[in-house]
Amino acid sequence: MPKDYSGQNLRGCSFKGQNLTGANFSKADIRGANFTNAILKGADFTGAKAGLKKRWVIVLLIVTFILSVISSLFSTVIGVLLWYALNYKDGSIISGIVALITLVILCIITVRKGLLAGLGMVAIAFAIFSVSAVTFSSSVQGITIGSLVAFTGVITSSVTFTFFFSFAFTIVFAVALTIFFAFGFAITFKIFLHSAVAVVFPVAVVFIFFSVYICWRSFKGDEKDAWIRSFAIAFAATGGTSFRGADLTDTDFTGATLKNTDFRTANLTRTRFYEAKKLDFARPGKTILSNPAVLNLLVTLNGRNKSYSGANLRGANLVCADLKEANLKNADIIEATFQGAVLEWANLTLTQAVGTNFTKAQMTGACVEAWNIESTTILDDVDCRFVYLLEYPQPGTDNRERRPSSGEFQPGEFTKLFEEVLNTVDLIFQNGIDWKAFVAAFKKVQVENGDTELAIQSIENKGDGVVVVKVAVPDNADKEKIHSDFTQNYQLALAAVEEKYKAELQAKDNEIVIYRQQSAEMTEIVKLLAKKPINVQVDNKVENKNMTNDSSRKVEIGSIGGDFNASGQALNLGEISGTVTNTINELPSAPEPDKPGIKELLTQLKAAIEADTDLKPKDKEKALKQVKALAEAAQNPQEKQDLADTAITMLKGTIANLPTAAKLVEECGKLLPLIAGFLGLG
Repeated sequence: MPKDYSGQNLRGCSFKGQNLTGANFSKADIRGANFTNAILKGADFTGAKAGLKKRWVIVLLIVTFILSVISSLFSTVIGVLLWYALNYKDGSIISGIVALITLVILCIITVRKGLLAGLGMVAIAFAIFSVSAVTFSSSVQGITIGSLVAFTGVITSSVTFTFFFSFAFTIVFAVALTIFFAFGFAITFKIFLHSAVAVVFPVAVVFIFFSVYICWRSFKGDEKDAWIRSFAIAFAATGGTSFRGADLTDTDFTGATLKNTDFRTANLTRTRFYEAKKLDFARPGKTILSNPAVLNLLVTLNGRNKSYSGANLRGANLVCADLKEANLKNADIIEATFQGAVLEWANLTLTQAVGTNFTKAQMTGACVEAWNIESTTILDDVDCRFVYLLEYPQPGTDNRERRPSSGEFQPGEFTKLFEEVLNTVDLIFQNGIDWKAFVAAFKKVQVENGDTELAIQSIENKGDGVVVVKVAVPDNADKEKIHSDFTQNYQLALAAVEEKYKAELQAKDNEIVIYRQQSAEMTEIVKLLAKKPINVQVDNKVENKNMTNDSSRKVEIGSIGGDFNASGQALNLGEISGTVTNTINELPSAPEPDKPGIKELLTQLKAAIEADTDLKPKDKEKALKQVKALAEAAQNPQEKQDLADTAITMLKGTIANLPTAAKLVEECGKLLPLIAGFLGLG
């Protein structure tokens, strides 16, 4: 049973390495508590108070006061050196002016490039003046040394003020304290060095406020001086609540106070930070909290019309977040949860959404071009009327590939549309397909994967020689292994075929390339299935699980081995049926009426396809074309086994999505093995 620590005083307690799954720490005082490497899956920290113990606050404040004294001393020293440059008896007023200009330039560099860049320029100036003693007076060299001191003071002051921010003290107190010390040092220098307070003190004040600006800028997330904020927060988190290396999967910090808390290397998968207080004063390490924009989103859940392009949102808990019109292009949202979130008109192009939970999310109008989803992506009860598959319209049009093309999704249709993609393996060929090598590799992959039922779902011509074959696989199939096995087997089969064709045709490499490009055209594939194809190399990309769509013509299974008119469009169903009948009738009848032959079996298969009510007309068209291909193969079985094998494989793919109780599935289960036997396919 999960432990209950709700409302308890747990200051300084150690839970290091303990298993506290599901524990209740709601409204507990956990300041200074140590949860390093603890397992806190599903723990409840709502309203808890994290941070520093009182004695650590006192220690760190003492250190900060010391730094304040040092920074005020540095600021005063630069005032003294500047006064001496302007009043140097053996020099001229020019040296003082040069010193002032040098300081101004260095301050400008600091503002534009950052504090470290300004300090670097001081070092360069010091080197130049040091080797040019003849040209420049010692007063200028002195002010350069003073600049080093001054910028050291600026760094110290900036860090000091940032510390005060980290402890949640007002910066006005820090500035007043530093100015007080600076005034004291100015009086001291007047007494012992006879300097003018009227010059020294104002200069010190100017540098103090310059440090305040650097501090303010770093806390606003400016990358030029981000190191100051990181250093100050790391210092302030010393002795604070530690979740370093802890497993915080599904942990709830809603409304918790989290200043001076260490989250370095913690597992923040689906950790909820809604309305958490002072989370920006926590030490995030390299977690998703290190991005201020992401941190703000996790706390407020308001990302409407904001950009998170390329952001790391892996495992982010964005339940019920408002991300309408947000830009999530190329973002990593793996294992994140968007349950009930508003994602209407959001840009999800190229997002990595493996294991992401979109249950009941509102996604109408979202762009999902090439988003990466797989079987672990949850799309249950998504509220969506339509989506777009292209981020930008096709050239010269306003077509962004809306789905559905007209009307709206009916309940459950969005989920069904994309679930079909989850159970496929995409085989991508860059330079056409050698179908003889393809069939050999396909059969071998089935055997190597324990006779896993594989079916060609579709073949798409993407243009420029690129062909994508989508293979339907069972839910529990190892898609990565299937893709890897096919790639390897295809390359081996392709190499064997190429050697054979090279020997027979004595083809040169450039001639083979021409044939390879021609084989990418769908009209050529029909010829290649009946003739000897010539092809050299197929570049199989790593499995593309992205849901893609483009303007290219999509050719379904039935296009292979079928009839095409001049424009490449399939003949209508009636014409195909007649063509199939004529082709079957060319075969000889069975010698014994009670023992059906190949002609009778194909006639039964054709009749079963035409009579089936579950097949759409387009699917019937595809299936009938494969029956015709089988009839053609039956006229010369020995030479056209590849054509027959491909047709049977594609018929299985056509009926793969039918209910198992469908009549056609039953008929194909009986007829296809008999037809394969007549055609010598075993």
